[in-house]
Amino acid sequence: MDKCSSHLFHLKLRFIHRKVGGKSETLEDNQRRRSMKVLLTGASGFLGGRLCHALLRHGHSVRAFVRRTSDLSFLPSLSDGVALELAYGDVMDYPSVLAACTGCNVVFHAAAIVESWLPDLSKFESVNVGGLKNVLRAYKETDTIEKIIYTSSFFALGSTDGYIADENQMHSAKFFCNEYEKSKTIADKIALEAAKEGVPIVAVCPGVIYGPGKITGGNVVARLLVERFNGRMPGYLGDGSERFSFSYVEDVAGGHISALEKGRPGERYLLTGENASFMQVFDIVATIANTKKPSLNIPLFLIAFYGWLYVLFCRITGKLPLISPPAVLVMRHEWAYSCEKAKRELNYKPRSLREGLDEILPWLKKLGLIKY
Repeated sequence: MDKCSSHLFHLKLRFIHRKVGGKSETLEDNQRRRSMKVLLTGASGFLGGRLCHALLRHGHSVRAFVRRTSDLSFLPSLSDGVALELAYGDVMDYPSVLAACTGCNVVFHAAAIVESWLPDLSKFESVNVGGLKNVLRAYKETDTIEKIIYTSSFFALGSTDGYIADENQMHSAKFFCNEYEKSKTIADKIALEAAKEGVPIVAVCPGVIYGPGKITGGNVVARLLVERFNGRMPGYLGDGSERFSFSYVEDVAGGHISALEKGRPGERYLLTGENASFMQVFDIVATIANTKKPSLNIPLFLIAFYGWLYVLFCRITGKLPLISPPAVLVMRHEWAYSCEKAKRELNYKPRSLREGLDEILPWLKKLGLIKY
């Protein structure tokens, strides 16, 4: 029996319910999951940091895979005695990935570059595609990994102009708004092919993640709110016709853990939320903060022009742009999705956009990044 078949066989055994007194008994399985050794790639990122905290709360031992240069300020302190260890390396460096995977029962592969534009576009494929390939290769060369939870993206399914999509949608791959979308689409197909070959991998696809945590390219809502409250975003972005699926970061972290406990290998789960426009985001924020709503709409062509200037500025300063021409291309489409499958199978419970924004605004205010 080859390794993939053996893993599937043992996974099936673990999920067989034993009847005790007429009730299904899975206590041993549940207890074992609570004490699993977990490797978390991308642990220092916006989502990774929240996921690390959530995994520790659920009783797992976490090996956080980070680079030597990573900002670890959002990770739990090792001095607190938590079941956390650091493994240094890079997802593009296979030997370090293999070493980090060794001895772990589960891999949460959340490492990715989440930006709309980079000066070196090849990094999207190197990290977002190459990183997944290295994790899959390490799985084949180790004998302890029982499940891989891969953080995919709504971009991997493609735009939804005029309708709401679910997990059955496959990206046409005929056009990509940016290199991030392209890299996540390629990686998604690699994950699905690996599952067909017997790799116990579950793909979870968050929407536009937002909430307290690192203010990075992956937390674009927080970045836009900082710009809005500091007068650098004087109006709505576009006419409000676009829709995105917004996912609160804590809900997404919880969805990842549910995918470990309940997710079926080979399946994709949309960890999305309320479908809304950025105009609605700004309106809700104005209501919460008791401030005036924007009085004008900034046309997308003007935002694109500003994006080109921002990119030029970035090439001079090295600071990544908040708005770029590829980001404007994304805003010309809709990205609305249904998370009913995750609700049904993972007990995923996304909060409303109003509830999420109710939490992020006081957090930004406490940090002194916004005033209202």
